[in-house]
Amino acid sequence: MRIIAVIPARWHSTRFKGKVLADINGKPMVQHVWERVKRAHEIDEIIVAVDKEKVFNAVESFGGKAVYTSPEQPSGTDRLAEVVNAMDADVIVNVQADEPLVHPLMIDELAQAFELDRNVHMATVIKRIHRKEDITDPNVVKVVVDRKGYALYFSRSPIPYLCRDRSNESDYSADAEDVSGRYFKHIGLYSYSKDFLFTYTNLPKAMLEEEEKLEQLRALEHGYKIKTIETVYDTIGVDTPEDLEKVRALLKEGSGEI
Repeated sequence: MRIIAVIPARWHSTRFKGKVLADINGKPMVQHVWERVKRAHEIDEIIVAVDKEKVFNAVESFGGKAVYTSPEQPSGTDRLAEVVNAMDADVIVNVQADEPLVHPLMIDELAQAFELDRNVHMATVIKRIHRKEDITDPNVVKVVVDRKGYALYFSRSPIPYLCRDRSNESDYSADAEDVSGRYFKHIGLYSYSKDFLFTYTNLPKAMLEEEEKLEQLRALEHGYKIKTIETVYDTIGVDTPEDLEKVRALLKEGSGEI
């Protein structure tokens, strides 16, 4: 089984333009991501999908392989499909360029999901929520799964809803056991069989995806399953300059190291 990791590194970002080259303790963010993917054992090749020459040059300078994709692609998933279209690959792992704390074991487990179960076509990563404030934070995507580990739904709202006498949203975090035992957050790493990747990118956008602004809901609404892999490792997706400062601090003090 040939497994390729693709890191979509788009220069433009609605909230933080150029973040993929933002300096984190002497290295551009995309290099931190690439180095962590390189430490995964299951990956046969790593490609950084770029749309700007400055990103291409940065990737080449630290020894990575960069490939240009069309700046008109509507999503990172579409950039994946463009990159791997003519390549020999069985599984594609999508690693976001704004996840500098991604752990190599997450990537290995995403790849192994296809080896352990041939019925898996798409997989992603989830983690138990331990911070009470994350439950009602719409920027923390929640997920509920079935007993076989397949996603039932993703939402920016607190799911599951705890059917109790709750007078306000803050009561969702009333006790610790509800937090650690009942809620999972979604970490935006994905893997796809190559065949399903093209099926997925050709699906029309669905109502739930538009309402929640969550691309993965397209697969669920069209009746496809998403396998979830639970991890004990956490990440910080860099969406804002404030997120960048958090990552810098964690890596500087060593708590974000592998």
